Amino acid sequence: MAKDLKVLSDSLKDFFIPDYVLLYGSEVKQPSRAPASPMVVFVNSRSGGQLGGELLISYQMLLNKNQVFDLNENAPDKVLHQLYFNIEKLKHDGDSFAPEIQKKLRIIVAGGDGTAGWILGVVSDLKLAQLPPVATVPLGTGNNLPFAFGWGKKNPSIDLESVKMFLNLVKDAKEMKVDR
Repeated sequence: MAKDLKVLSDSLKDFFIPDYVLLYGSEVKQPSRAPASPMVVFVNSRSGGQLGGELLISYQMLLNKNQVFDLNENAPDKVLHQLYFNIEKLKHDGDSFAPEIQKKLRIIVAGGDGTAGWILGVVSDLKLAQLPPVATVPLGTGNNLPFAFGWGKKNPSIDLESVKMFLNLVKDAKEMKVDR
């Protein structure tokens, strides 16, 4: 994979999830350290005019392309069920990174209020003991959910530096609990 050939900057390593965790049956290649804030990103590529598709490309350029999903091509419930299945299997097999990734995992959803609500519902339906925090990127017309959660109402910048800054904001964000 091309991403393996690239040297990731230290700050991006904080978010990177290795393929062996994401893709069942992949060759196990453990990184030298567990990511500080592993992220799974869901983007509604049809939201925000052309911004959704462009934002998807930016995330795929910065992260492992297998941890960034276009919601028009991948159902989030299937993606998350597979991810948690893989993590549980790896934990059972004695993998030391899987529990760390599960404990620190964060989800980013880029889309409108409907998209954000959809992902929040899917995460809630997982019935996990510890639900991963979800950050919302405002890409819709109203953007009331991102605003309520403190992420603003304005569509984001899609350049790589802005996306990196958002990843760091998510890493450092204070979690807010909501009723299920």
